[in-house]
Amino acid sequence: MKTIEAGALQVAYAEHGSPGGWPVVLLHGFPYDIRAYDAVAPILAEAGARVIVPYLRGYGPTRFRDAATPRSGQQAALADDLRALLQALGLGLAVLAGYDWGGRAACIVAALWPERVAGLVSQNGYNIQDISSSLSPAAPEAELRHWYQYYLHGERGARGLAQNRRDFCRLLWRLWSPPWMFSDDDFAATAASFDNPDFVAVVLHSYRHRFGLVAGDPALEAIERQLAAQPPIAVPSITLDGAADGVMAPGGTARHARHFTGRHAHRWIEGGGHNLPQEKPADFAAAILDVQAGRV
Repeated sequence: MKTIEAGALQVAYAEHGSPGGWPVVLLHGFPYDIRAYDAVAPILAEAGARVIVPYLRGYGPTRFRDAATPRSGQQAALADDLRALLQALGLGLAVLAGYDWGGRAACIVAALWPERVAGLVSQNGYNIQDISSSLSPAAPEAELRHWYQYYLHGERGARGLAQNRRDFCRLLWRLWSPPWMFSDDDFAATAASFDNPDFVAVVLHSYRHRFGLVAGDPALEAIERQLAAQPPIAVPSITLDGAADGVMAPGGTARHARHFTGRHAHRWIEGGGHNLPQEKPADFAAAILDVQAGRV
């Protein structure tokens, strides 16, 4: 495990492969951590990559550098963290790959700062939130899948997350990836990351800000204004969907193709849920290798 000062954070990260390899950054989601990439990273390192796997803000050993920094979980914060990490590590052009929160950070950096991105792999397609339309209701089945977000909007949910964070997150693992028979040890290895002192605050802010219920960090407002325009992604991209994803309805990201103005391919992963890197590491790694090799 290594750490580096990057923007607002002291980022903890794992590194695999040769320091001179082609750079790839693997980004986890909620409620997961870098263990999601334990099987993906060695495949990429063997293929010549320098693999960076950071803990996001609010997870594991990553810490805020200043006690006064807002504990924001908004999309602009995740993207700004990633941009700062790329700069701090001096990675130059990097392949970005992620899902859930991590996929959102990767999509935003690919859209706003494409000069830093060699290619993108994103589970669930174009993962940039359209906050202006967040109060428009979805189909009832889709609303049911997002029950946890509405739970976290109120004080009862806030207390529930703080008091029952392991049980809450384990339930989400089960619901979001029904075919995945993860073990107690698998979950425990990740659940330790939820003990981060900022985990609850960052998670609550994330699921409230995306619905316009709380203000964002004023320092990030310029980025949010850019994201409100739903900027296109022009870098070579492969998007993935798990056929058994319990969060995103089957076929729900097909409409995202219009946001990808460069070379783009979409793949449907049979038997995969919401955490494809850990459930289907060979498929996830193959997408990264294909983007890096220009097979899009």
